[in-house]
Amino acid sequence: MTKPLGIGIVGGGFVSRFHIRSFESVRGADVRGVVSRRLETAQEAAQLARDCDVGDAQAFPTVTEMVADPSIDAIWICSPNFTRIDVMEEIVAAVKSGAGELVGVACEKPLARNVAEARKMVDLVGQIDVLDGYLENQLFTPAVERVKDVVWSRGAALTGPPYLARAAEEHSGPHMPWFWSGELQGGGVINDMMCHSVEAARFLLTEPGAPRDSLTPVSVNCYASCLKWQQPRYAEQLRAASDGMNDYLKKPSEDYARALVEFRDPDGNPRVVETTTSWCYVGAGLRITMEMLGPEYSMSMNSLDAGPRVFFSREVQGNTGEDLVEKQNAETGMMPVVADEEAEYGYVGENRYMVRAFRNGERPWENFEDGLRVTELLMAAYMSAEREQTVHLPCPELDTFVPAVARGEWNPRASQEEA
Repeated sequence: MTKPLGIGIVGGGFVSRFHIRSFESVRGADVRGVVSRRLETAQEAAQLARDCDVGDAQAFPTVTEMVADPSIDAIWICSPNFTRIDVMEEIVAAVKSGAGELVGVACEKPLARNVAEARKMVDLVGQIDVLDGYLENQLFTPAVERVKDVVWSRGAALTGPPYLARAAEEHSGPHMPWFWSGELQGGGVINDMMCHSVEAARFLLTEPGAPRDSLTPVSVNCYASCLKWQQPRYAEQLRAASDGMNDYLKKPSEDYARALVEFRDPDGNPRVVETTTSWCYVGAGLRITMEMLGPEYSMSMNSLDAGPRVFFSREVQGNTGEDLVEKQNAETGMMPVVADEEAEYGYVGENRYMVRAFRNGERPWENFEDGLRVTELLMAAYMSAEREQTVHLPCPELDTFVPAVARGEWNPRASQEEA
């Protein structure tokens, strides 16, 4: 492809805007269209693209009409989890009908709400002649890419491969009400954020150049709870903020979870991933931490340690916002400043890579199959937490498993009171 890749984005909310801003640092692509459930939201996101000078984006009323536009070459699916199947089905129908042609489709994390839906996403994209990419931004953060290269080329080359990776993502809770709904989102913090952690840790432990499936998962052990947001005070905050949509006293989602995933490398050696994820972390804002340990080396990173810091006394008062760091919890005191969140969190790197792969006619190494593998691990984590026992893999039950939280049937406080 010699012309810029014309990108249409499905979804006009928080993550779509991260993607749009990231394209300021991506060559060979233009954002040409946006579709959202609300036309006003699509128009605002399209205006952002024009303001950022990343493409003459227009708001389209439907996915089909966006696919049909000859300026659109690829679709980025960034709409809510509960819309993913419908969006993918509309894309497939549009292409099959001859309404339009596409080079590729990329989908935000998680690929789907459960294994059955994830398999359907893989099946649907396979019905049309397009490339597929799974948008897992943390694999493309500059720190992760660089430290993996250094650890494997120096430490692992001299003393042996790493055997343990830890990854955590924590903040005070999502932006939109649907994220808090187990039935709409497919779960709570496990589906929302552990998808990042398990895939980033798996990536760190995978030898550079090796197939993405070279590590075989053999077991998952998980604990999950609702530590903060089912307390009456905070449950009322959620109910009020969502106009009654989210009642965490009756239908909570997990706001904290930790999981241990054991893999085997090609020689049968154990490789261990420890993940922690939380919607009840109160600090400066979003915190991403990672560690990797090997025989004679280790690495660590913390997203809040990067860049400059500022201090505001209590006399500096103004509007609340997220101008310093995502999910910002305060406007006074010592605060970290994440100078370029789109780059720091990997959006620039992942979009630069996906654009290059699509323009070169190559299937991305992080694709829908990886999204399916992540979903299988997340569902194993939910099953483990519900049953309070380790889930051994492969587990055929996962193909039809839907977590209790996604069915609206999980309530740890009620269970404790009954006991």
